[in-house]
Amino acid sequence: MMMTKTRLILLAGVATGIMLQPAMALDAQAFVDRVAEVYKTIGYDLEFGTATLDGDTITVDGVTVGLTQMAAEDGMEPVVIDTELTFSGVTEGADGSYKAASLTVPDIDTDFAEDPTGHLTLSDIRVDGIYVPAGDTIPAVAVLQLWQSASTGKLSVTRDGEEVISIDSITSNTTFNPEQGAAALTDLHSTFAANNIRLDLSTVGEEDASAGAVIEALGLTNISGNITQDVTWSMADGHMVINEAKFDFPQVGKINLKADLTGLTPAVLDQIYAMQAAMAASGDASEEQAQAQMMSTMALMQGVSIVGASVRYDDASLAGKLLEFFATQSGTDRATFVSGIKSMLPALIGQAGIPALTDLVVPPVSAFLDNPQSLEVKVAPPSPTSVLVLMAAAANPAGLITALGLGVTANQAE
Repeated sequence: MMMTKTRLILLAGVATGIMLQPAMALDAQAFVDRVAEVYKTIGYDLEFGTATLDGDTITVDGVTVGLTQMAAEDGMEPVVIDTELTFSGVTEGADGSYKAASLTVPDIDTDFAEDPTGHLTLSDIRVDGIYVPAGDTIPAVAVLQLWQSASTGKLSVTRDGEEVISIDSITSNTTFNPEQGAAALTDLHSTFAANNIRLDLSTVGEEDASAGAVIEALGLTNISGNITQDVTWSMADGHMVINEAKFDFPQVGKINLKADLTGLTPAVLDQIYAMQAAMAASGDASEEQAQAQMMSTMALMQGVSIVGASVRYDDASLAGKLLEFFATQSGTDRATFVSGIKSMLPALIGQAGIPALTDLVVPPVSAFLDNPQSLEVKVAPPSPTSVLVLMAAAANPAGLITALGLGVTANQAE
């Protein structure tokens, strides 16, 4: 009987050991190395500090974030994040991929400039639903699924102790269909929001007196608002709809961009990534290489079509204040100043040599100048039209207006 119990205990221990083996096999350094390798695909050069494993939690002693060679040529210096990074709920898949439930970063509270003193605080930094794909080549469909959500609490920037920028919170969320990590991703929905942005521009004049005077005259010393974005994207036909990309500052005005495109499939993105990698590897391209790259880009654009797009501005006060300001600068009243602009519009637009454009633009712009409410530019081709076709149509600007279904309206409801 005693022997039987002993055997059962031994068997239970062996079984427990087998079940725990995958977790014990997790390697902290291999994880961060893989993260760095994957993010190099999208242009980031990450150098992680020492990584330590505790159960399914990996802590990392900071990271230096740089850009890969092609991006670095633009003069961007690496950013050193000298604080502990905590990846929680890390698991390794059978194929060598990784997932992490979350990444959290301690609150930032640091000076970044001396004269004048600049100070930055940022709280509640986290990323949830992290996916690190396996494989020597990272396909675009995997890149699109690297994380599910990211958020921060309040961001505050002070200048000599006075707050000049603050944002209550920043959130970004993506939902995937089917679940994150699927090779056959069907579609995704992504949202972004920077909530309650507040800007104090009263100190701009200390650096640039003329700019400060303009800001003061326009009553823009303190402004606030929100930035939001909403995007849906279907993989099969590359149908991307930007439902909104909105900059809404109620005391000033609102700008909203919308777009409807097809053909932006993962296969097209894969080709774009391959071209970028080839350009980075070749360094300074010869004239022949540059031409070949241009031809490749044009070939890619043949499959991307515009269904529609629009940019709309709704004025709250800015347009009227600008007209008042420039009228005063010109030594006249607003009505006279507006009449002068309207009289010059046909000649200014007519310089393009396209009568149809003058007929399209002058009436709505004139109406907006008389009564600034809204101004919208829309593109609505009769049928989805490839970017390449539109590039060819540009040789005949009058024909391009028709091909684009270009329209300009003023003071109309959304």
